[in-house]
Amino acid sequence: MIQKKGSNAERDLVHRFFDAGWMAMRAAGSGSIGLPCPDVIAGNGSRRIVVECKALAADAKYLTKKEVAELLEFGRTFGAEPWIGIKFDRMGWRFLSCEDARATEKSMVISKEAAEARGLTFEELIEK
Repeated sequence: MIQKKGSNAERDLVHRFFDAGWMAMRAAGSGSIGLPCPDVIAGNGSRRIVVECKALAADAKYLTKKEVAELLEFGRTFGAEPWIGIKFDRMGWRFLSCEDARATEKSMVISKEAAEARGLTFEELIEK
């Protein structure tokens, strides 16, 4: 069920990019190939964005430091802006830079409150 929720969120994001006039694709199985690979890759001719997507009902999302490091590495190598896209239940998409994730001893965390306070909406992201 959790995997299906994540896949649906990724597809939703791809459709949002297309509706805004961007090209986008979902990298199916991105977390299972053992290589740095974001969930969604999008571009509009002048900007490229790579997104690690998370969708959840909880009030905080923990990411591994490896996930964040691989997103940064892919973005740097691909020449794209790396973003963490997070969709909490009853709240629309919010996009945060990797630096916005708070480091704990073992992981990185994004709270619902932090996403609401510092995250960009989809519209703000594509107009940035």
